[in-house]
Amino acid sequence: MEDDLLVGELLAELLGELGHDVCGLAQTEADAVAAAARHGPDLIMVDITLRQGNGLSAMRTIGQTSDARHVFMTGSGRHQFPEGAVILQKPFCEPDLLRALAEVFGPPALSSAAPWSNAVD
Repeated sequence: MEDDLLVGELLAELLGELGHDVCGLAQTEADAVAAAARHGPDLIMVDITLRQGNGLSAMRTIGQTSDARHVFMTGSGRHQFPEGAVILQKPFCEPDLLRALAEVFGPPALSSAAPWSNAVD
């Protein structure tokens, strides 16, 4: 979930290049909750600031019915994150994203296939 469509599309492209299947893009809290229910993702990339609502609230709702792993993305340090949250500070580059994914899933295997799939942002 990402409020900026262009950033969301770029992130989806990068995740795809890393071997992930991106199953949806959402710009609002309601759309993110609906997409997570529809697709049952393994991973959710969560922007804190959304067009309507926010990513923290969306993940509280999604977490009631899903154990999807997630990475919070923010350009601000002013948010209260849940204990143990994986946080990706914006702006970020591919090594930062890889570090965050490794925090969530553990280090990738040596094979070229990504061990993570079905990502939603």
